[in-house]
Amino acid sequence: MATIRHPLHPLDRAVMIAMREMVAPMKGSVTGPEARKPFDEWMEKTRSSPGVTYEQASVGGVAGVWCRPEGAVDPAAAILYFHGGAYIAGSALAYRHFVGQIAARTRIAAFVPAYGLAPERPFPAAVDDAQAAYAGLVAQGVTSIALAGDSAGGGLALALLSLAVAKAKDGLIPAPLGAVAMSPWTDLALTGDSMASRAEADPLTTQQALATTAQLYLGKHDPRDARASPLYADLAQLPPILIHVGEDEVLLDDSTRYGDRVENSGGVCQVNVWESMVHVFPSNVSTLHAAKAALDDIGDFLRRCFKTEPDGASNEGPHPWRARTPA
Repeated sequence: MATIRHPLHPLDRAVMIAMREMVAPMKGSVTGPEARKPFDEWMEKTRSSPGVTYEQASVGGVAGVWCRPEGAVDPAAAILYFHGGAYIAGSALAYRHFVGQIAARTRIAAFVPAYGLAPERPFPAAVDDAQAAYAGLVAQGVTSIALAGDSAGGGLALALLSLAVAKAKDGLIPAPLGAVAMSPWTDLALTGDSMASRAEADPLTTQQALATTAQLYLGKHDPRDARASPLYADLAQLPPILIHVGEDEVLLDDSTRYGDRVENSGGVCQVNVWESMVHVFPSNVSTLHAAKAALDDIGDFLRRCFKTEPDGASNEGPHPWRARTPA
């Protein structure tokens, strides 16, 4: 697995200390629908990128939000982005500014589906909605699609990746060009060593909170079902994958083990591990140097997936992203 480790930027040190103190009372609090309002309020704080417009729409029968950057380079291309929230919280509308940051960097429109949330719509509703949104994009004439997401949405994007590749092999749909995941939840069985080794370092998430939301989502269903936990999926012949994850999160091993499995299956997966960073740190683009650097890298990766580069820059090279010097 190609792993890049990024040291803590000196100017991020004080920000992280303050952030940890601020979120400490909320640690492990995302455990049910009551977390939806504060979760959305937090995500709404992500800075909007200039030149991006937002449009509520439906794709494949799934409601959501389009994030359309000024000067989009290809009307037949789209990013399909799945929001986080442990399968019980989060919304397309609250995520629009964060996803707009990625759309602006890529100059490709992004659709954020409002996939079904538990407990009202338990597994496999989210997966069904994800597949419907993908098919809906294809039906609208979108032929170039990259997948992206964070946390549970990152896991959902990676689960859809394997499902879409399998359908593409049968000629049913075009295959995704690549996938981006930030702090993805890839193992709802919670078997990673970091569940214990990073328990104190993680200021946001706990194994118990994840177990609670996994149960709300899955009920009695097998957590190792590949549609819920892409760590256990068929990972052969996948397109390139880029992952960004904080070093100080219980889901760290969900990223590194998934990357190892992709590489062992013959694929390409670059995992970026950021010192002292926490769950889905790129959403703090207004305050963290690491967040901006990670989003810039994601934009670079996606432009290469779509074979577009701004200002005439070359997209030639053996890999779909540039190996960056650690920040």
